Amino acid sequence: MRGDNTLLHHRRSNRQLLVENKVAFAGPDSELSIYDTYREASRVGLDAPQLMYCGMVKGKKIMHSDSASNDQGQLFLPHESYVMPPGGHVDIDFPEANERQPTTCLTIEIDTNKIQAISERMNDLTTHEDPDHDWQYQPDVIHAQHTRDTQMLLEKMVCLYTLNHPDKEILMELSVSELIIRLLRQQGRDVLLRYCKKAPDTSGITAALFFLEKNLNLPLDIDLLCRQACMSRSKLYSAFKQQLGCSPGEFHQQLRLKNAAQALKSGQTVSMACYNAGFNDLSHFSRRFTLFYGCSPTQFRAKYNEKSVD
Repeated sequence: MRGDNTLLHHRRSNRQLLVENKVAFAGPDSELSIYDTYREASRVGLDAPQLMYCGMVKGKKIMHSDSASNDQGQLFLPHESYVMPPGGHVDIDFPEANERQPTTCLTIEIDTNKIQAISERMNDLTTHEDPDHDWQYQPDVIHAQHTRDTQMLLEKMVCLYTLNHPDKEILMELSVSELIIRLLRQQGRDVLLRYCKKAPDTSGITAALFFLEKNLNLPLDIDLLCRQACMSRSKLYSAFKQQLGCSPGEFHQQLRLKNAAQALKSGQTVSMACYNAGFNDLSHFSRRFTLFYGCSPTQFRAKYNEKSVD
């Protein structure tokens, strides 16, 4: 994270030698906190009075929440997001924290009223395809690898909170709004993908998404996708923008990259993940993966498979 220097600047030289050191910065409808953890620890509790967006900067954590499928917890690494709903609680392990290499993360608490206002605005603009879902925030734990664009937004937010700027409050408010929109879009997209698996024939967009997921290894054929959706090309592009915030081609590539990321996490070689995800050129895949996730496929794989060699 390029914001490392900003974060390091705000560590206090006279800090107490405790497990964790916290520095907080207030903003409109939000608060940024930077946590440095200097000692190994287990089951350190963290509560979220408001929605809490967590981003790892350095090191790793193990997150234990009530929603976890097992007691082993979830590995939390840099370039990942962990979102806690209002009133949520998580217990955290710090397996590698030490004085020389502290574990560093940031949290952004966002006022519930701010989230409500943005979700209502999105509902006014676009009706969600799933009849049982709208753009309201669903109070669930979200743990995901975030994209390079989200990483850049977090870095910008760190600078805005911690540095003096004449337009600081306005820019912070805009950045918080963008982060909320990204969160609601991600949640809405996940809901829609689950819905199209249950009811692929409900509409043109669900039929198109179902077809794409089932045929990721095939080259994208927009004319074929239009026939699957029973839509014109312009209507198809409009529906994708409204429901997913991107074009069919962008979404197709994102699905492939996310499938490749899951394969790399499970230990597949870069070559296998590339070709199994439907890419035909390893160099092209590597460039696209790096642009999307902010690190190369080899670096990404190494984070989750420390003892393996590609």
